[in-house]
Amino acid sequence: MNSSPLPTPISTAAYPKEFQQLLREKTENFAGRKFVFSAISDFLDSHSRGYFTIVGTPGCGKSSILAQYVRAHPRSIYYNAAVEGKNRAEDFLASVCTQLIDKYLAANGETSEIVKLKSQLQNLESDDGSWFLSLLLQQISDKLNDRQKLIIVIDSVDAIARTSQPPSTNLFYLPRYLGDRTYFILARRPFLREKSGLLIETPSQTLDLRDYPAQNREDVLNYIQQYLSTAPDLTQPEFCQQLATVSENNFMYLSQMLRAIGENPHPDATLGESSLLSELPPGLAAYYQSHWLRMRGDGLSAVDLSVLNVLVKSPTGLSVSAIANIIDQDEYDVEKTLDNWIELLNKQEIGGEICYSLYHNIFREWLGKHSILES
Repeated sequence: MNSSPLPTPISTAAYPKEFQQLLREKTENFAGRKFVFSAISDFLDSHSRGYFTIVGTPGCGKSSILAQYVRAHPRSIYYNAAVEGKNRAEDFLASVCTQLIDKYLAANGETSEIVKLKSQLQNLESDDGSWFLSLLLQQISDKLNDRQKLIIVIDSVDAIARTSQPPSTNLFYLPRYLGDRTYFILARRPFLREKSGLLIETPSQTLDLRDYPAQNREDVLNYIQQYLSTAPDLTQPEFCQQLATVSENNFMYLSQMLRAIGENPHPDATLGESSLLSELPPGLAAYYQSHWLRMRGDGLSAVDLSVLNVLVKSPTGLSVSAIANIIDQDEYDVEKTLDNWIELLNKQEIGGEICYSLYHNIFREWLGKHSILES
């Protein structure tokens, strides 16, 4: 099975209607990411089954990568837990099991058997869905020949509403074991290993997009040049390089800013301290607002607020001990706060110490400018 995307777009009709528009939007002006597709292909070719997980901070292009992959492989199964109303285990099981039946069993199965399976699916309780999913996967695995692969792609697996299933179970009841020729390709934000939500006893590999700065930079430049190809005044190398630097390889920021630039072109525009426009596009501001609400949760403690104030004021990474000294708090409490926000942080080694910063400087500036933080 060819595991790299096809060069031309493919109809999204092979996927549930609730995901079709998203797939089209996420693959619009898609560029690069060959190193990711090569890694996926190598994993599929090297293992008889398994889980391949793409990890990255918000806006780094995980969703677009998966969308491009499934549009190139219409036999794959697709689910996106970030779509409104799709973050519960029962919704996932209903959608994925239906796709499995329709794509892999209906074509060769007896009509009565398919009707029976769909009837069982409709009457399942959510906590029964795990065995039904495993049953379907095994049935399909048994029917595949040596050259065929069953691939289930799940975007934003960490967006699940954990209250929709027992805490001791795998996210979305994903199988602990897999049959031959069965693969899951997942995407999620950074997480603590002990809080992965997945217990897997089958081959697995994780690709962290943060580990590929050179490749990300190249893809960002290609994306900018491709997007602005119809605006020659804005495709000067200096402008593209400057915009790429400010973006910090963040495709969400780029897509929103480029759209705004296209609507209000200024050929002589230059980037200010961090942004091209005096105000962020509404879509980007709303995106940052969602991050803030996630960080705030049910409310911030005094330590949380103090740590966040330090992060907002620091464009570079700081160690746990440095933050603790600044706010005069115990290192354990500081680390606990940072762990809760790990998906929105950059974690890197500086001078032999693990240091933390907010994942994107534009988000950091947005928090400061909008007086989100109390004194």
